[in-house]
Amino acid sequence: MASSHNFQYSSLPTDEDYGNGKQFDSRFDYTPKSFDKIPWKSIAHALFLPFLGSIFLFISYFILAGHIEGERSQAYGQLVLGILTFLPGAKGYHFAQFYA
Repeated sequence: MASSHNFQYSSLPTDEDYGNGKQFDSRFDYTPKSFDKIPWKSIAHALFLPFLGSIFLFISYFILAGHIEGERSQAYGQLVLGILTFLPGAKGYHFAQFYA
């Protein structure tokens, strides 16, 4: 089956030296518009998840310490929920703080 598209292709340079002795890598190219948008949803999730995880962890601690009435199985469930929400939230907070 023959293609009906007429594209003009040019060969890529074998090295990325563009005449000034420096190599160009487009991954590190500065584009001002890419830094104008602030990822508010990601920042909100990064702050909300550790807060929610901390609440779950405090509840599980208080149940295990006997300050709140409850069964140990409830405390272990709260502990698992606290870990599952705190750790990804702390990682997101780390990314939002250091890489944004």
